[in-house]
Amino acid sequence: MTPPDYEYLRKLLKDHSGLDLSADKQYLIESRLLPLSRKSGLPGISELVQKMKGGSASLIAQVVEAMTTNETFFFRDKVPFDHFRDSIMPEIMKARANRKSIRIWCAAGSTGQEPYSLAMALKEMGAALAGWRVEIIATDLSQEVLEKSKAGIYSQFEVQRGLPIQLLVKHFKQSSEFWQISSEIRAMVQHRQLNLLHDFSQLGVFDVIFCRNVLIYFDQDTKINIFGRLAKVMEPDGFLVLGAAETVVGLTDVFKPFPDKRGLYRPSGVRAATIGAMPKIAAMAGH
Repeated sequence: MTPPDYEYLRKLLKDHSGLDLSADKQYLIESRLLPLSRKSGLPGISELVQKMKGGSASLIAQVVEAMTTNETFFFRDKVPFDHFRDSIMPEIMKARANRKSIRIWCAAGSTGQEPYSLAMALKEMGAALAGWRVEIIATDLSQEVLEKSKAGIYSQFEVQRGLPIQLLVKHFKQSSEFWQISSEIRAMVQHRQLNLLHDFSQLGVFDVIFCRNVLIYFDQDTKINIFGRLAKVMEPDGFLVLGAAETVVGLTDVFKPFPDKRGLYRPSGVRAATIGAMPKIAAMAGH
């Protein structure tokens, strides 16, 4: 892969997905795109780039999908799901006692382990949620991973990563070497294809947003922009859950962290009009 090819791919990926690759990530592109090159009948990445420059929209979409498919597993990192069960849901249920409805968004829901983990956590609450309307919206840039999520079929390896055995027995059925999550749990999750770089206001307003392990791939200005737009689709007393390596600190003041709960944030009440000033603040701040 030539330096111009790499620069072309870096710019294309940032424009289409927000993925911000540093100058030393050639190995990542090669590991993800060489198999795609061969599958497309092309000898290497340079030929792949030439075909993309020729205007192959389907190939561009395949390249973006290959580069943005990220790892996930059930109840990943555990702590956010403890927060969800012990802190978020009790407070939200108390605040929503009159309307008895809760909306949850899993941004970058990938192959479904995160939204289904939340669905199982809600199911375990049993009678406490009787009569409540709970919506879980799972979105992802990749239609391919959304299709896998909809099917809810996982390998033995996938169900062994993070999923408690009692939940596997309770909510999955085995078929050969694969496990399928129950139709009841699958029905709790709605799937929609969505690029976080684009407008997502049409999704409505949420009480809880899980946006974990995706913003780490974006540059600061893109993160700031997304945080500002997330704040606009969240209830004033809602909750934002980020990944362990992600933070709003030093980037924006539209969310404030819980001092004693890692990865958990709430809207600060800062007016949306101030969001435009944030990039100047971010330019002086560390990542």
